[in-house]
Amino acid sequence: MAIKILVVDDDPDIRDVLRLTLEGENYEVTEASNGEEALKAIASKSPDLVLVDYQMPLMNGLEVCHTVKKDILLRHLPVIMVTGKGEVNDKVDGLDAGADDYVVKPFEPKELLARIRMVLRRSEIDLEANPLTRLPGNVSILEELSRRMENGKPFAVCYLDLDKFKAYNDTYGFEHGDDVIRETARILIRVTQEKGNPDDFVGHIGGDDYVIITTTQRVDDLCQTVIKQFEQAAPLFYNETDRKNGCIFAHDRKGNEVKVPLLSISIGVVSNEYRKIDHVVQIGEIGAELKAFAKRLERSNYVKDQRAGER
Repeated sequence: MAIKILVVDDDPDIRDVLRLTLEGENYEVTEASNGEEALKAIASKSPDLVLVDYQMPLMNGLEVCHTVKKDILLRHLPVIMVTGKGEVNDKVDGLDAGADDYVVKPFEPKELLARIRMVLRRSEIDLEANPLTRLPGNVSILEELSRRMENGKPFAVCYLDLDKFKAYNDTYGFEHGDDVIRETARILIRVTQEKGNPDDFVGHIGGDDYVIITTTQRVDDLCQTVIKQFEQAAPLFYNETDRKNGCIFAHDRKGNEVKVPLLSISIGVVSNEYRKIDHVVQIGEIGAELKAFAKRLERSNYVKDQRAGER
């Protein structure tokens, strides 16, 4: 799969030069003519690297970089700043804003390509991370669960799943569905940082399934806050009509029109507080069972496993 590079510059001639240079190396290139367009493209196209000019109308390269680097899901996105010749302050400001490197205009194509390769190597993160949310994927989740079991301390594993997501995706399309996935990840990260412990873990199993690993002392407050914030955010994913109706109209497998409630979130919580857990598979099986039970309840809910077992 080709590496995607977003080129951001208000000068169409420079964009053409950059496109020809990059496409000659088999990079997939998209363009934006100002900072506002760039942020929209980053949100929708998920580039692997951004090449942004410092001086632009509406929003300059410095502001674009600031915005990207403060977003918890985008902070690992490599950004190369393009500055004017001899503008030392621009270079310093760009690096202070979080830019991964800078290129001075006029640039030599060979140097530009070398810097892009260097930044991509330096910024490469675990390939198993989810490409949509950049959260750790299944390999990291299993490793973290194993580590928690080995240290023998009490832990709580939250399995989270969106309800009615397929109907939403079918009605609003995959781009809007991806927005929901990303915003849910932001909620989970934000709440875990606010209500959890410094070493708590947030992972993305795939699709609309996530996991949070925390402690038994923090898990109730964490789950309650996730539910509260998701319920506040969910209506904003819909148009005004559906929001007022509190539902969308979709079709079931037989083709019949049915009312589908707005998105909600279900959480199954597995812990070793009341029972001994010997294997990660056991955690997954209990989590799936609890999450399925939570889905049968009204709106967003969480269910904890409090059944006693052998210690």
